[in-house]
Amino acid sequence: MSDPTSHGRDARSTALTDDFAGRRAVVTGGAHGIGAAIVARLRTAGARVVVLDLEPGPEAIRVDLADREAVGSAAREAMDRLGGVDILVNCAGLFRPSPVRGLDMEIYDLTLAVNLDAPIILMRTVSEAMATQRYGRIVNVTSIHARMSEELSLAYDVSKGGLESATRTAALELADHGVLVNAVAPGFVATRMSVVDGEDELEREPFTSVYVGQGRLPRRRAARPDEVAVAVTFLASEQNTYITGQSLVVDGGLSARF
Repeated sequence: MSDPTSHGRDARSTALTDDFAGRRAVVTGGAHGIGAAIVARLRTAGARVVVLDLEPGPEAIRVDLADREAVGSAAREAMDRLGGVDILVNCAGLFRPSPVRGLDMEIYDLTLAVNLDAPIILMRTVSEAMATQRYGRIVNVTSIHARMSEELSLAYDVSKGGLESATRTAALELADHGVLVNAVAPGFVATRMSVVDGEDELEREPFTSVYVGQGRLPRRRAARPDEVAVAVTFLASEQNTYITGQSLVVDGGLSARF
């Protein structure tokens, strides 16, 4: 279904200025999807960005985010390249079906390593420099799975719930040092993560009939990556001076419906 608000939009509504001029940013998962949209917005607005990702790309450090030691080393290398750090966006994530009964512990461990442990290691690594300079913005891309659940999602739900909790704790500890820590929780987003076991959940039941057809999802479509990136970059900007310890839900109204 087409989105009537997506046509003829005022170009000024998505225009970027030099809001991030001189700012130094580290973004995980910046090679595709939401992460790539975030990187594009930051760079357009003047930030210098280093991407941490398994996939190669401009100004990218290739790293396996499931490897704790490698994550810390990559973070330090990124800070050395940038000469410091002002912004951290933890966007990388993975989903593997994980039922309670017969739970595959390797999948569980891998999911928590990438979705929860890596962001915490990165926050630990950059927070000292941010606190010393008395400025920093950390944004963790979580999910509506942090507070809502579905079958076969145990590992993913646990990882996102844990990251939302870690966001609040870090915000409390860093507020006095000029560092604001927030989360953005997307719902359905048209990225390759929506493809599970070779099937795109956005092209099959129940998404097409229940979420779109019956309006279970009020916006009746998945988000575009850039729509999530708008929320992330606002929280990462100098314009955000007072929001910390919060989770901004970007789900097209899904979680507002009973």
